[in-house]
Order: sequence, then C-alpha cells, then structure tokens
Amino acid sequence: MKYYPIFLDIKDKDCLVVGGGSVGARKAVTLEKCGANVTIVSDRFSAECDRLKSSRICLEKKEYEKKDAKGMFLVFAATNNADLNRQIKADALKLNILCNVADAPDKSDFILPSIVDRGDLMVAVSTSGSSPAMAKKIRQDLECHFGPEYAKLLQLMGNIRKKLLSSGHAPDDHKQVFHTLIGKGILELIESNDEININAILWDVLGKEYTYQDLVSSRSDE
Repeated sequence: MKYYPIFLDIKDKDCLVVGGGSVGARKAVTLEKCGANVTIVSDRFSAECDRLKSSRICLEKKEYEKKDAKGMFLVFAATNNADLNRQIKADALKLNILCNVADAPDKSDFILPSIVDRGDLMVAVSTSGSSPAMAKKIRQDLECHFGPEYAKLLQLMGNIRKKLLSSGHAPDDHKQVFHTLIGKGILELIESNDEININAILWDVLGKEYTYQDLVSSRSDE
C-alpha cells in the first residue's frame, strides 16, 4: 500500500485553500460539506468561488503569505502557479501542517480520493494518483450500484440504534436486530418507497413504537 487510508473528522477545523479557480472552489465545497471552516486566499476569484461565500467559507482577496497557513489544520495549494504551490507546500512543512498540492500527488502529504457520497455511506476510490480517470470511472460505476436508498437505510439504522440505546437495549443485541432487518429486504423496500411494508417489518422486529416516517425524519447532532 502506498497510502494509509483514513477518514478524517474536520468539523470546526480551520482549513486553508490557496487558489481562487474552479479547483480551489471544488476543494472548498467538500471541506465545507464536512463541517470545516474554510479560508480561500487568492488575488482573484472565479465566478464559481465568488458564489461560495457563506458562514463557513471566507474569501480573502490578497496575495498568499506564509502567515496565512499558520494555525490551519490542513492546507491545499490549488493555484495554477507551480512555483507558488511549491512555496505553499514548503511553508506548510515548516509549520508541521499537512498539505495537498492540486494535481501533484508526488508533492503532496495526502491525496484526495474520488468519492461516492450517500449520507453516512461514503465510498472512497483511489488509484494512488496513477490514474484519476480510472478512479472516476470506478466511482461512477459504484454510484450506479449504491443509490440514494443507502443513505435512507443508514439514517434509519442509526436512529433505530439511538432509540434502542435510550430504552436500555443491550448494545451486543443490536447486531442481530440489524441482520434481521436487512435479511427481510428492508433496503429493497426503501428503494421502492414501500412504507407500508417497511413499517410492517419494523413493527414485527421492534414493535409498534418504531415507525419509518418518524425514524427517517429524526435528526441528531452526533
């Protein structure tokens, strides 16, 4: 293995993106989606970047300086200037901050996989930088296999687990409950939006207090 695979919690972490083009915009969007506080530094911004201003994305129109990286959790060098990207990487190294250099896996501390995002289900695909086109093709194939029903299933399962725990149900017993629900074809019923039969299964396995409509609409900050 060339890289150590990891899913990183960046919620409320400060991240820096240097570069105001489409590449920088894409990185900022993903970071924001994961809960990071993002600063984009560039002497000019594309229309795509200008539309990103939000409570979690700050645009600073200026030339990059080393001090911009200080205190950041992650740094992304996403300019079209190779010399500047090398300088950003060098600055991050001196500050002990991991840095990703756009389109330069050999110069990066970490690379970004191609991802399938289905709520709590995230499938990451990497070719270790050897063929981004192949990673994209595999990701597209996986998107066809893992549809939006998987996001609803995992939301349902997560909220069932919380409800069981709050009622004093032993965690060791959860595994059999979830195996039973999956074995009864609940994923396929979610895909076909068959709420009547979903509820029939939930009531049979867990009881009438477990209703699909209530469970999939539940939200939690956990």
